[in-house]
Amino acid sequence: MREIKNVCVYCGSSIGADPRYTAAARALGVALARAGVGLVYGGGAIGLMGVLAKATVAAGGVVTGIIPEFLDRREIPFTGATELVVVDDMHTRKRLMFERSDAFIALPGGVGTLEELTEQLTWIQLGRHTKPLVIADIGGFWRPLLSLFAHMRNEEFFGEVDNVRYLVAERVEDILPMIFAAVRHSPDISETAITERL
Repeated sequence: MREIKNVCVYCGSSIGADPRYTAAARALGVALARAGVGLVYGGGAIGLMGVLAKATVAAGGVVTGIIPEFLDRREIPFTGATELVVVDDMHTRKRLMFERSDAFIALPGGVGTLEELTEQLTWIQLGRHTKPLVIADIGGFWRPLLSLFAHMRNEEFFGEVDNVRYLVAERVEDILPMIFAAVRHSPDISETAITERL
């Protein structure tokens, strides 16, 4: 069985309209720290990213932030991270986030979060990796996307169900148990195509 040492979390650089999103980001940070699982994320100090990272550190966890240099002013790097990696571009950021992570979680967020989530789903569908991916449907945030996925499947654009594997959690406390269970039942495969893509 693969060991879950680090989890990549995609989430918004804003906090969003629903206070449940902030509460979920904070609770996830605490849960990661208590489980001894490191956080890998986009490196920002604001929005849900900042809430998540600060909560992880405050609970004694390890945080690796990876941020492109051009986002220094927009997302404000979290200098309290255990490790803050400044890279040249978004492609390098995404590649390093992938390489340093054993699983992925998508909290609520905007277009960037959606892009990162769907990119991972594409790589899973193409068989480029078997790392677990959890869509954290906090307060029903991702329900419209999940409905779109169902529509794509019904219209036969989504591929075989087994080829597009993701988990959906409505509560933060279910996320890590889902990941650990998925790893117990998932084979290891070569993960080489990420560099091919980037």
